[in-house]
Amino acid sequence: MAEDIFREVDEDLRRDRAVQLWKRYGNWVIAGALALVIGTAGYVAWQDWQRRQAEADGVRFVTALDLIQAGNRDRAAISFADIARTGRAGYAVLARFYEAALLAQTDIPAAIATYREIAADSSVDREMRDIATILAALNAIDSPGAGDAVEDLAALAGSASPWRFTALEIAAISAMKKGEMGKAKESYTKISDDPAAPAGIRARAAEMLAAFGG
Repeated sequence: MAEDIFREVDEDLRRDRAVQLWKRYGNWVIAGALALVIGTAGYVAWQDWQRRQAEADGVRFVTALDLIQAGNRDRAAISFADIARTGRAGYAVLARFYEAALLAQTDIPAAIATYREIAADSSVDREMRDIATILAALNAIDSPGAGDAVEDLAALAGSASPWRFTALEIAAISAMKKGEMGKAKESYTKISDDPAAPAGIRARAAEMLAAFGG
């Protein structure tokens, strides 16, 4: 009997202590629990928003491509410009490339400027920036006054980029068009002497060197 009384008293004391602790810290516990729930819900909602945004950008991108197929290049260019400005990173970069490609059909200097902007954008992946440098130079070969874009190839040609051999070939073509045969031969020789050069580019370089007389 005495043990039962002591047990009840002990339980009452613990209950009273729990009540006191709850009164003191209950609001904090509730706030913490709410913060956890809200934080989790917010994260889930953010992930869902990200997914929906990606899907929306994908739909916009495909719609712009369909406009090209339909021959409505002006509207397609506007759509790509909008995606480039407001879309998520991946779609935005691709949209800038398509926007530049469409510009190249009517306004070469503007296309070159767009490619060079991509190439100079540190938020874009290195490989994509290198491709933009290549495309700017390709468009600049036959565009008077756009020599800077071709000169940009120098850094790319001297790097470990997988595009360095393409850069050397474009630089050689540009040099030939300017009558700078010595520079052209120098670029082709670098390609021909490098076993890492892709077979097709290396073969073309060897043919050009043969045409130059060795």
